[in-house]
Amino acid sequence: MKHLKHSLLTGIVLLSAIICVNAKKPIHGVIITGQNNHNWPVSHQAIKMTLENSGLFSLDVAVSPKQGEDMSGFSVDFSKYKLVVLDYNGDEWSAGMKAAFLDYVKQGGGVVVYHAADNAFTDWPAYNEIIALGGWGGRNEASGPYFYWKNGALQTDTSPGNGGSHGFRHEFVLNCRKASHPITKGLPAQWKHASDELYDRMRGPGGIKDLLYTAYSSPEQHGSGREEPLVFTVKYGKGRVFHIMLGHCGERLDDNPAMQCTGFQTLFLRGSEWCAKGKVTQKVPKDFPTADKSSLRLNYKPSW
Repeated sequence: MKHLKHSLLTGIVLLSAIICVNAKKPIHGVIITGQNNHNWPVSHQAIKMTLENSGLFSLDVAVSPKQGEDMSGFSVDFSKYKLVVLDYNGDEWSAGMKAAFLDYVKQGGGVVVYHAADNAFTDWPAYNEIIALGGWGGRNEASGPYFYWKNGALQTDTSPGNGGSHGFRHEFVLNCRKASHPITKGLPAQWKHASDELYDRMRGPGGIKDLLYTAYSSPEQHGSGREEPLVFTVKYGKGRVFHIMLGHCGERLDDNPAMQCTGFQTLFLRGSEWCAKGKVTQKVPKDFPTADKSSLRLNYKPSW
């Protein structure tokens, strides 16, 4: 009897250990970076720390050649990953890498489009469908209409003009537009984001599936005077795309308010998990900002 009890106890312990290990197995992803008009040597580190410090992710980093150098040998084996984070705005990828990326997304891959990644690849139609809205890089009315929020719905403006602008960096309030989505569920209807660029006048094909957050681009801050779509999902093939325009990178990891913002990090974590798994298991953090006060996480660690 003692032997049987011992065997049962050992089996339970082993099973519990296996369940625990499986439950904690991190999501394997890759950050694509190396060229950007923003401070990519810092931004990709901040992204990696934010995701890995949660215990939910394990990230590789694919660094491209420098601008103007030979891009033909730059490639990523997308089949290895559940998540691709785009921190890239630079020279064109090779035809083979473009095809592999599109296949990855079409077959159900998860993609996070971060900040200036929506400035990239103006003349790549499929990429512009994946990001839905983009700016700069010569984008204009040929790229698609402007999109903005008014009277409870997304509106379009087909007037001519350049795509992409922003005013001064400042704190601003984000307004939730779909509280039932796994990424936003349980988060406040309004919360104050730390000092950041507020992208406005973005243009594109606009295949937004779920608009999650907008913010008012105030003329007092040299903004558009419109409520701008800043955080949303896009469906491309079987893939899940999370586009977050927030997060202008600072000079250093310890002087990086837009990316140290608790709200930004929470959305990045939740959006990444949703991209990879189609669901969000994270609790609402205790230090999440309110409508009146922003909140910074200096160590890039969640506080669940």
